[in-house]
Amino acid sequence: MTANSSRAAARCTARKLHPSEYRILAEFRFALRRFLSFSESAAGEFGLAPQQYQALLAIIGLGTTEKGVTINALARTLLIKHNSAVGLVDRLQDERLVTRKTATDDRRKVNLNLTARGLRIFEKLATAHREELNKLGPQLAEYLDYFSRVPGRLVSSAGRRKTPVPTRAAARRVAASRRS
Repeated sequence: MTANSSRAAARCTARKLHPSEYRILAEFRFALRRFLSFSESAAGEFGLAPQQYQALLAIIGLGTTEKGVTINALARTLLIKHNSAVGLVDRLQDERLVTRKTATDDRRKVNLNLTARGLRIFEKLATAHREELNKLGPQLAEYLDYFSRVPGRLVSSAGRRKTPVPTRAAARRVAASRRS
């Protein structure tokens, strides 16, 4: 058992969930999956696999210098092995979305940057993702707020929930209040 899995197991045994919390967990997971499904479809409209969009996002997000991002950093960010990241970069390079440049300070390293074509596609996808998050964000925020509360205060002594269940209607109310 790894250190992370033993910590996760310890957290799981801290307190039993109230039966109504299973529904909230399921709804939260559904909301996350809805966003991921959107992301997969949006990437597909540009002929990209979801992981290719994630790679473009990581390269832009981590690329705080003109040097770019190393393949090692990309692999760590995407939680994949180095050789898988190399194959992913090969495919992105074949599509003319990224360039590789050997690092001047360490010839063993390869820095990645987006091409002009890669940047155009990335910006369109990032804008679409931002718009989708504007729609789903209030609902996700309610779930995160709920889960961030002190566990002992989630359910009253009578077994009824103290915190209202996040609903789509509540998410629409939050979104409407932000627009006004």
